[in-house]
Amino acid sequence: MNSKKLVLETTAPFQGLPELVADKEGLFAKEGLTLEWVERESDDKSTKVDVNSPKGLDPFASHGKMLEQGKADLYNACEWGNYCRVQDTKVGSRQVGRRGIVTFAAIVVRPESEVFTPQQLAGKTVGVPFYFGTHYLALHLLDGFMPRDQIRLCRVSNGSRERYNAMMSGEIEATTLTEPYVTLAEKKGCRVICSAFYHGTEVASDRVDAETYAAFNRAVREAVKRINADKAKYLHYFIDYHAKKDPEIAALKPEDLRAGRIVVVDPAPIPMDEMKNTVDWLKSWGMLEETNTPLALVNLDVQRGAHTVAAE
Repeated sequence: MNSKKLVLETTAPFQGLPELVADKEGLFAKEGLTLEWVERESDDKSTKVDVNSPKGLDPFASHGKMLEQGKADLYNACEWGNYCRVQDTKVGSRQVGRRGIVTFAAIVVRPESEVFTPQQLAGKTVGVPFYFGTHYLALHLLDGFMPRDQIRLCRVSNGSRERYNAMMSGEIEATTLTEPYVTLAEKKGCRVICSAFYHGTEVASDRVDAETYAAFNRAVREAVKRINADKAKYLHYFIDYHAKKDPEIAALKPEDLRAGRIVVVDPAPIPMDEMKNTVDWLKSWGMLEETNTPLALVNLDVQRGAHTVAAE
């Protein structure tokens, strides 16, 4: 079997655990794929409490940047942000389906905070990484508890460590975290105010055809099967990924993490009704203003062809 090279932007376990497992356990190689990972560039790590919306910010500050530069073939990120990125792509990238993990995230406050419920965050500064999953999740979570004009978001880094530090120092009242930082925050006495799960999608360049993406998905499906058979076996990925740079995460044990927060599913096409609902919701927040139809943001041929072949 001739091996085909596929270059992916790096992914953290909270958004790409099945891909990391598939690579580590040789599942991509079994499908005739040789994977290469290209490091995503970090965004600005500073907190900017006076930047309260994504307008004017670069959607490719991290996710998608390597693909836009022709250095990667595929990346995964939250579904909301990927609609915005592929609207603004200069290289014709498109979403090709949902990824194999449903991400858990939470809005968290420090131990001494006087906020105990979401509605108490009205008018208070919640730090989010604009164009990343927890930015949009925060809007969804808070929208049901207060008028939209009382939701006050500000720009913080896309790294949970930097957001956690900004919250603990008092720069912001609350922030959004993913695992393993939700677990770390709870161990330090912080409180989860609200939480939810959200989908992500894969975005591909025009170099990724349906056959290649089908092979990729078969490997991911097998990884999903293995993870679901024994989640405890794979919890260490969430610690190992950060351990060299973060001693507090390195001190965590796999049993500290809640297996119920790790939800992996077979990669699948984006349902048409959900696609429309997502785009309508984004437009209600003043985003995707240049998009007339969500169908323009998905490569339906690759999505349909790849998922049909992968399921056979």
